Amino acid sequence: MSLTTPPDIPEAEIELTGIRAQGAGGQNVNKVSSAIHLRFDIPASSLPDHIKERLLAQNDNRITADGVLIIKAQTFRSQEKNKEEALRRLQEMIAAVMTVPRERRPTKPTRGSQRRRVEGKVVRGRIKAMRGKVVD
Repeated sequence: MSLTTPPDIPEAEIELTGIRAQGAGGQNVNKVSSAIHLRFDIPASSLPDHIKERLLAQNDNRITADGVLIIKAQTFRSQEKNKEEALRRLQEMIAAVMTVPRERRPTKPTRGSQRRRVEGKVVRGRIKAMRGKVVD
């Protein structure tokens, strides 16, 4: 996997910062900045407007009120692998909003399915009616 930016995004629009990772790791975790913070300003980016709107419309807690996407990658012990991971996640996010979902056309149940549903309810009602006390 090569360290490349997602398609159509100049490297200048992506800010990568090395930070210290959380969690276990002994002395190494206290002195090595192996985790990566990726910051991507969506409104100021060169992405097409419709993609910007769909990214900002997502209910994602990684997008700030200013429209800056922050991805924290700390899975790996190497900073290079964490950079690749952060860029991959950004690429996945953009690819997810690039595909436009098909518009749903409302459908009506067929007459036969409506009839079968009602008949089933009637049969079930008869079964339940038979559960009452026996009267002599």
